[in-house]
Amino acid sequence: MRATPTLFVFALAGFISAAAPETMNLWPGDAPGARGNEPKDVPRLEIYRPADHACGAAMVVCPGGGYGGLASDHEGRQIAQFYNSLGVTAFVLHYRLGTSGYHHPVELNDAKRALRLVRASAPKFALDPNRIGITGFSAGGHLASTAATLFDEGDPKASDPVDRVSSRPDICVLGYPVITMMRDFTHKGSRANLLGPERDNDDLAAKLSSHNNVTDRTPTTFIFQTDEDSAVPAENAVGFYLALRRHHVPAEMHIYQRGPHGVGLMHGDPVLGTWRLHLADWLRAAGFLGATKRGAVEGTVSVNGQPVSWGSVTFHPEDSRAPAMTARVMRGKFKLETAGGPPVGKHHLTVCFSSADVPSLTVKEAPEGVMSVTRASPDSAEVLRCDIKEGKNQLALELKAP
Repeated sequence: MRATPTLFVFALAGFISAAAPETMNLWPGDAPGARGNEPKDVPRLEIYRPADHACGAAMVVCPGGGYGGLASDHEGRQIAQFYNSLGVTAFVLHYRLGTSGYHHPVELNDAKRALRLVRASAPKFALDPNRIGITGFSAGGHLASTAATLFDEGDPKASDPVDRVSSRPDICVLGYPVITMMRDFTHKGSRANLLGPERDNDDLAAKLSSHNNVTDRTPTTFIFQTDEDSAVPAENAVGFYLALRRHHVPAEMHIYQRGPHGVGLMHGDPVLGTWRLHLADWLRAAGFLGATKRGAVEGTVSVNGQPVSWGSVTFHPEDSRAPAMTARVMRGKFKLETAGGPPVGKHHLTVCFSSADVPSLTVKEAPEGVMSVTRASPDSAEVLRCDIKEGKNQLALELKAP
């Protein structure tokens, strides 16, 4: 009985050792503005590679910590390993901090350099230089949002080839982010640590409030937040989302009622823990997990010979990294244009229709007033399938129900 904890400790120690990431300094020598050569003075990336099935995408991960520390486990390592599970190579950024004497623009320059370095290193890590994203939580979310709004295209005359590369992220993911540096809804500690001697400079604070810097070139963004967060109020996330809306930047935001600040992946919570699943779906739909050609599709759906009054057709691709796409059915017809169409390739289908279309259906068969089927009839052995080609696709689905 007493041997079990010891064995567990040994096994856990072996796991941690095996999982130790590679590291890569952002600059080959001293970082610009370095105040020493201790670890706190050396901005670097911890590199987490997928064990298999790498998809060629990369994500720079910025842990939070109020610009005074780094939550490098639940907002760093765990996030990196989540991305690894999707085939994404993750680079956890250890940026310099206000508590070590580093203030704006050092942190932003560290983040921009990280994005340049990952993009410049694309051949080394077998990455697509057009699928380099950034993720940040809390103050790391502020850093990610500033990198997503205050990027540059690189200096073609720079002596360092890395500095010739764009620092623009192709996609942005923000978790309960600090967005504003103004006094109304900011996180006071983040403002103080980031601005340092300039902490009372409201003009600088306004310039570093990321919702003020959104343009039509800001990358598509995913945001999640909790309503109960009192450390970084939801006004931060909402303000950034509305700025994206004003500039017609595609975005998705999830606000959960319950949950404190700093939740990370929140495994174990059956509600809040779903944010990562929504993120995975969003990354698929954005084509971040793999370049996806799409086809346009239109068609008809009937049940027992009559057009379906209302429902949906969902295309589930065999490629797990491609997005599932759903078309709404109205009066027996549906249509998806190429931009929002299903990926080219083989799919199985799920069709939903109103139980009012088949009055004989019982509440047990359609408990929410909707019938969902994956076969053309109850006695069919074959699931509904289709093969989507490039260009226009036509589909006629004739269903039978009891």
